[in-house]
Amino acid sequence: MKGLSFFLSPFSLMFLCILCISLTTETEAGMKNGEGVYIVYMGSASSAANAYRAQILINTMFKRRANDIVHTYKHGFTGFAARLSAEEAKVIAKKPGVVSVFPDPNYQIHTTHSWDFLKYQTAVKIDSGPPSSPASDGSYDSIIGILDTGIWPESESFNDKDMGPIPSRWKGTCMEAKDFNSSNCNRKIIGARFYKSPDDDPEYFTTRDVIGHGTHTSSTAAGSAVDNASYYGVASGTAKGGSPNARIAMYKVCNPGGCAGSSILAAFDDAIGDGVDVLSLSLGAPSYARIELNTDPIAIGAFHAVEQGILVVCSAGNDGPNGGTVVNTAPWIMTVAANTIDRDLESDVVLGGSKVIKGEGIHFGNVSKSPVYPLIHGKSAKSADASEGSARTCDYGSLDQEKVKGKIVLCENLDGSSYASSARDEVKGKGGIGCIFVDDRTRAVASAYGTFPTTVIDTKDAADIFSYINSTKDPVATILPTVTVEKFTPAPSIAYFSSRGPSSITRSILKPDITAPGVAILAAWTGKDTSISLEGKPPSQFNVISGTSMAAPHVTAVASLIKSLHPTWSPSAIRSAIMTTATQTNNDKGIITTETGATATPYDTGAGELSTTASMQPGLVYETTATDYLNFLCYYGYNVSTIKTISKSVPANFTCPADSKLDLISTINYPSIGISGYKGNENRTVSRTVTNVGGDGVAVYTASVETPPGFSIQVTPEKLQFTKDGEKLTYQVTVSAADAASLKKDVFGALTWSNAKYKVRSPIVISSETSTTN
Repeated sequence: MKGLSFFLSPFSLMFLCILCISLTTETEAGMKNGEGVYIVYMGSASSAANAYRAQILINTMFKRRANDIVHTYKHGFTGFAARLSAEEAKVIAKKPGVVSVFPDPNYQIHTTHSWDFLKYQTAVKIDSGPPSSPASDGSYDSIIGILDTGIWPESESFNDKDMGPIPSRWKGTCMEAKDFNSSNCNRKIIGARFYKSPDDDPEYFTTRDVIGHGTHTSSTAAGSAVDNASYYGVASGTAKGGSPNARIAMYKVCNPGGCAGSSILAAFDDAIGDGVDVLSLSLGAPSYARIELNTDPIAIGAFHAVEQGILVVCSAGNDGPNGGTVVNTAPWIMTVAANTIDRDLESDVVLGGSKVIKGEGIHFGNVSKSPVYPLIHGKSAKSADASEGSARTCDYGSLDQEKVKGKIVLCENLDGSSYASSARDEVKGKGGIGCIFVDDRTRAVASAYGTFPTTVIDTKDAADIFSYINSTKDPVATILPTVTVEKFTPAPSIAYFSSRGPSSITRSILKPDITAPGVAILAAWTGKDTSISLEGKPPSQFNVISGTSMAAPHVTAVASLIKSLHPTWSPSAIRSAIMTTATQTNNDKGIITTETGATATPYDTGAGELSTTASMQPGLVYETTATDYLNFLCYYGYNVSTIKTISKSVPANFTCPADSKLDLISTINYPSIGISGYKGNENRTVSRTVTNVGGDGVAVYTASVETPPGFSIQVTPEKLQFTKDGEKLTYQVTVSAADAASLKKDVFGALTWSNAKYKVRSPIVISSETSTTN
């Protein structure tokens, strides 16, 4: 299924399938007659004129229908969400000061050893456990705001033992509900808000998490350390957040019905007023939606959060591995892809003759460890009215019960759209005792299958099983219980589901920005979720799930640590520190690969995999200024009048650069370099400015370039000589082709500024109007 959010129990998978369908159908159904909730966006809240116009609109249109107002926005930006007819929406869109009016969209959530792996990957020797928070000395407590499904406050991951007082700058609140009291907040969870959408069940008017996703992401980012954590013994160890001294503010914007855009904007507005330092969102629109910036609640809210000094970290989406599927790609957002870690949750197949085939999956089946169960291919167990293809896939209703009963069935993902959980259900329903699923795509992503023995193998190993079946009169096998394999190689690799670049907005900004662990991540869960429970056992307090949802909070945590160490740094400086210190190699000392074993490109990894240590001291940073973002809006097609309405940071004499066009987006001061619309017979030059933050005062950096075949890249000057900390120096990068032949495929390179202490790397992407991404 395209756009799988994350990987849970069979019940949860079914629930999420229904949820994903509802995300695209519910809003459409409600808007068929043109009536529904619309968002009216009116730009910056710093403008008294904007605020006055918004209030006039509300007073005149809703004087006798106050209940039709869903949310008002006033802290970071101006506007409101309300029930409107299509005609009313058209009228409002023409009013002075209105930037955009659009139907309230419904977004989807994108779905611990991972911290140990990140540290193992770094070149710097550090202690075991998460990076120690610089806030431990009381210098600066960072506050992480999380927009998600809520939080389970009783989880031990949110205990506040040894934490100091809540920062005095905090202006947030702990909203009470029938099952959530102010006492559920503490010195760890310092804020809790929920948002009411008109069609929501009142049961969900609480910050308590009923899904588990928000609890998982929160504990990944900032959970306190919990010893002996596991999912029924699998992935056991210490569960810990990457920034354990950070404070958490939960903004519950998602319910089982989805994540309303109007609630997302309300949460951004509140978070800006409350005083968070970093915002983390593991949700977004589906990749096919192609939502414009001025009608995307995440892009709008993030723009104003960044204006207020708040870094916004978002998941890239789970619509991979196809190119052009990455979402949350506005240049003011940090966009995170997902990769595997060096832990494998292995469930092997043993054939007659004791040959072992390695498999992947989480199950707790009580079967013999000896190969004593008859083994049959799905094709050979076909029901009378099923096609051969559906039987090979083990689709619903495709297998014959008499042929399957008591056997292990070998199933295949023939068309790329089938999942082991579906095959498992068919085999189990027909009386089988185990399922082996062949799928190169999901082989590296362990899913949970409960007590029914199920494992996923790749096509190479499947060939051995087919050979065994075809050469043996009575083939037998068994599926071994899941074991946790540490120091698995090679890792990381990019997860198959991780959405890929290029951005649908522009190829001049590389997206995603970074990759981080997002496969089989152990973290806290709701305390009463029987859908993931084993029969006869209490609900697990932890769960192992996968998705770019899990990757984003890893980056959020590191951003929080950097903010604690460097409280005055801007969001773009923190983003730069993370991107320019990323790693491009795996634990086999090879280049990071995709799920197929192919070399990963920046469209897969962004700048590379997150480094938890080098990012704390990057040497140089690229600061993307307010003027850069204003120029981006010009290049993207907005006029000065609209830009002045949107932003609080527009200088009085600001004008759009002459000949503003999309290709000029390459010139904004971003940590990566994207050259789009390249013509083979031209030289293209872009400038970048770096700030010396190394702490040594005098510093000299030398440029080195990884040049793509057929191109020449010239850096001027080739040395940067700084005389003091905080000094800014500018350089130019000129790209030219070795010949005038057309660029058939996008190509990749890199520029690194280095000295004896630091390496500051920027990926380079060159594309033309006709080049392809692969």
